[in-house]
Amino acid sequence: MKTKAYLEIADLKLIASAAEAEAVKNNWAVSFAIVDDGGHLLWFQRLDGAAPISAHIAPAKAHTAAVGRRETKIYEDLINAGRYSFLSAPLIHGMLEGGIPIVKDGQILGAIGVSGVKSSEDAQIAKAGLAAIGL
Repeated sequence: MKTKAYLEIADLKLIASAAEAEAVKNNWAVSFAIVDDGGHLLWFQRLDGAAPISAHIAPAKAHTAAVGRRETKIYEDLINAGRYSFLSAPLIHGMLEGGIPIVKDGQILGAIGVSGVKSSEDAQIAKAGLAAIGL
């Protein structure tokens, strides 16, 4: 039997705090979500001024990054390159850059998804969150 690492509340607080700090530093109104390895919501935060739709997109990006086991930018790039069939993939709704898996020792622990600004800026916020836990 193998031992499995998982996200604890302390990890969530560190990720969320760093993500919020990155967004506030850049004056970006965003929503962000952190999910476990099955895509189940563990943390959600919508900053002041964030568009209501971002509250739907951020969790979708996080879910897609967790269950897909890869950054959501990969899906966006495939679709933009003409692989439109990905648009019909079941249960995958957040196929825009800004969803980043949380990986430790080769295992997916979950993901963070950010929405509200340019996709590359969403990803910047997500990566700042992960840097807070050394990943």
